[in-house]
Amino acid sequence: MSEIDELIEKLNDKDDFVVEDAVGALELKGEEAVDPLISALSSRKKNIRLHAASILGAINDKKAIKPLILTLSDNNKLVRREASTSLSRMGPDAVDPLIDVLDDPDWRVRGAAAWALGNLNDERAIPALEKLLDDESGYVKSGAQSAIATIQRKA
Repeated sequence: MSEIDELIEKLNDKDDFVVEDAVGALELKGEEAVDPLISALSSRKKNIRLHAASILGAINDKKAIKPLILTLSDNNKLVRREASTSLSRMGPDAVDPLIDVLDDPDWRVRGAAAWALGNLNDERAIPALEKLLDDESGYVKSGAQSAIATIQRKA
């Protein structure tokens, strides 16, 4: 087992200090840790998925955009939220992939993408977000409304 794999396993430790140290060490590894962290997004352990999503956002490697978008459909709300937050840090490269999933059949994916787009503050997202204002999900609707208001406020 590599050092990075060992650090990823420590993300599930019961001791918060061990987890914190592992997070910091993985962030410092940077690009070297990206592929193992992407693999960790499909771990059976929620804490590993959660921290992997967060660390990928901190490292900010564009290679993580698509795997993080797939993580928006994770069955755990905290993992989905962390993936959305990390995508918010990816900058303009994440805008088009996020727009592409605004028509996903899963309301959780549409909503998380809308919230991330609001944080990215890119006017290109407004037409696609406006289509969500009639969504059957209140979460998606409010995400779209909030995102549009945020983008228009900063425009």
